[in-house]
Amino acid sequence: MDLPKYNGNIHPDEWVNDIQKYLKLRNNNYSINDCLEIAKTLVDTNISLPTEIETIEKLRNALKEDISFTVFKNTNKRKLQSLKYIPERKGGDTSKFISNFLKLCYNAEINDIEEQINYLYKSLPINNYFSSEFYKKMKNINSVNELIKEFEDIIVEESNLIKDESI
Repeated sequence: MDLPKYNGNIHPDEWVNDIQKYLKLRNNNYSINDCLEIAKTLVDTNISLPTEIETIEKLRNALKEDISFTVFKNTNKRKLQSLKYIPERKGGDTSKFISNFLKLCYNAEINDIEEQINYLYKSLPINNYFSSEFYKKMKNINSVNELIKEFEDIIVEESNLIKDESI
């Protein structure tokens, strides 16, 4: 495995964490400063870094201030806007959908639970059951884990309704 260059197509936190993990796996003798210097050399030349970066945290922040990160976040927001949940009975995969949804929220740095609820709601099929149940269950959601649990409960209930009505 080669060290990945940073070109703005990955979240800076994820990229820095990957570099740190890679260097730890390769050799435990790398210092934090070694890791920083290696990471700085792996930043694409199209991304200009300030000269005074002296810590990993400052590198993360500098990468987040570059226009490439704004484009990356906005791209992930647009992907969230176009994300559609397909029920398993129609060939969808709820686990992959949730994984993709969470990754897009992370990449777009959408941490506000109300905003996440809104994106998840807009991804649902136009279906009276989904809509009414979703809004009933989302009233007291305070975390992404609660959001996903309630979403999963709605999916299970809807699946059971389909089975019961098809008998």
